[in-house]
Amino acid sequence: MEVSWGSLVVRDVPARIYRPVDDWRGWLVWVHGGSWTRGSVAGWHEVCADLARLTGSTVISVDYRLAPRHPHPAALEDVLRVLEWVTAQASDEEVSVGGDSAGGTIAACAALTWRDRGRQLAAQVLAYPPMDPQCRAASYDWEVFPTRAGLMASWRAYLGSENGSGYSSPFEADDLSGTAPALLVVGEYDPVRDDVEEYGMRLLTDGVAVRLEVLPGVPHGAILAPGPMRDWVGSAFRELSSTKETQ
Repeated sequence: MEVSWGSLVVRDVPARIYRPVDDWRGWLVWVHGGSWTRGSVAGWHEVCADLARLTGSTVISVDYRLAPRHPHPAALEDVLRVLEWVTAQASDEEVSVGGDSAGGTIAACAALTWRDRGRQLAAQVLAYPPMDPQCRAASYDWEVFPTRAGLMASWRAYLGSENGSGYSSPFEADDLSGTAPALLVVGEYDPVRDDVEEYGMRLLTDGVAVRLEVLPGVPHGAILAPGPMRDWVGSAFRELSSTKETQ
């Protein structure tokens, strides 16, 4: 499937748009990883082009402001601005949000904020998002990338010293009910695995539809290369969209 792409600025936020040439359905706002302190739409170009091909949707990649120069809630605010614009363009088409690593954390927070505003997204698509700034889960004991110390330093850079408003982690929410159905994927050997599994259980407990996949033998960052993680995101996204169409 051929995919076209272009650059745009959405409400003062730089972004890129990826769209299957022949046929597409729905929108997916994607938030790149990079520990909140690095990464760009250029660095995630191949990832987002492939996600557009695999999901069959229009993908909007957000070049959000990075910490530590722009601590929380700057990145979340940028993603929400893009979501507002996409929702206005989408008319009756479904809009989802997703991201990988730190971008997945931001995307999950955006989904919760959307719910708090009385609005609904079709899905939240989260690839190995860290959830706990203290990195307390046992899976962080593995000391493989990202290490507990390294990720805690990234959290500190992201959070800054001002205690900015809005969700910085979905774990801050006492009640997750009413947020978007979740597609969660993480590698077997990823230190954030326990965080992702705990978030999935919290969502289920609060009545949110969840599909969780732990990919055997896969480390953190796997979506950056073609392979099983991208393939899973594409197939799970399409299956969820098809299910909604038949309801």
